[in-house]
Amino acid sequence: MTLDWNNRVAALGAGSGALLAALFFPAIFNEYEILQMTIYVILAILALSLAFIWGCGGILSFGHAVFFGLGAYSYAIAAINFGETTSALLLAIVVPCLFAAALGYLMFYGRISDVYLGAITLTVSLIFFKVANSTSGPAYTIGKAPLGGFNGIPSVPRLTVPGFPAWELDTIGLFTLCIVVLAATYIGLRYLVASDFGRIVVSVRENETRSELLGYDVRRYKLVTFIIGAGLAGLAGCLYANWGNYTDPTVFALSQSVQIIIWVVVGGVGTFIGPVLGCFFIQWLTTWLTTIDTINKDVILGAILTLMVLLLPQGFVPTLQQRLRTRQARTVRQQEKTA
Repeated sequence: MTLDWNNRVAALGAGSGALLAALFFPAIFNEYEILQMTIYVILAILALSLAFIWGCGGILSFGHAVFFGLGAYSYAIAAINFGETTSALLLAIVVPCLFAAALGYLMFYGRISDVYLGAITLTVSLIFFKVANSTSGPAYTIGKAPLGGFNGIPSVPRLTVPGFPAWELDTIGLFTLCIVVLAATYIGLRYLVASDFGRIVVSVRENETRSELLGYDVRRYKLVTFIIGAGLAGLAGCLYANWGNYTDPTVFALSQSVQIIIWVVVGGVGTFIGPVLGCFFIQWLTTWLTTIDTINKDVILGAILTLMVLLLPQGFVPTLQQRLRTRQARTVRQQEKTA
């Protein structure tokens, strides 16, 4: 009952926040500022995808950017070749899911340990980054779409309203879509974790052996969790390609995967609002640091990660929640003493 009530409150809050942002932000901020906010929202969706597979499924992927990049490239190539974007959007979700299904099947049904799983996902990320960088020149095309190597794919068609190919989303329309997708992802994941499937996934994370002894196929639950996270990352990649009308091999880069991990760690593993807030904060900080020539942003981000692990190992949101609960319990005890 409490979980259901919490989910309803979270859904109401996320929905109301998304509605207010979509209605009032375009009237308050100029188009450039809206464009900057849009990338924050897109990356927050990416953060939620890792928050689900790591925080709920206990699967730490060091190459999560692979699915983000596959979504971006799949959308760009399909949109250029198909001449319409609805099927390209679907393909941007399906391709990462299929790749996650193949990779996850080999890892989970092969009984790969967590250490080797991290090494495999890291290696896959480096392979995709290397291959994408090596596809420059006219010989490397898929249909009408030139891969461009390190130069990337320019002039990616922006999403259009299904059935109305001439109705292309402008900056405000894309911002609104991203806000809606973020809210829907947040609400959907909370309800998914509260479902029977989600409870089993969490039980597998807590004690895999016990869950297996209870009759659950832990490999299947891990695989499905991995695929769901990959699909969300692919959706974020699709929106990213729309945001800049461009994509390049940096979407596969190891630095991108590390950033996703930092967002989740700073916000709090095991929560959903935490990674969103962590993403917003780190991205804002990164943008601000790039304006200062005398400071290396990577050093600052590394220092933040180190401090968070040492001082707030649970992350910002879980630590704040724990302190609020402690204060509330102390207040109750004081009231009982005075009563």
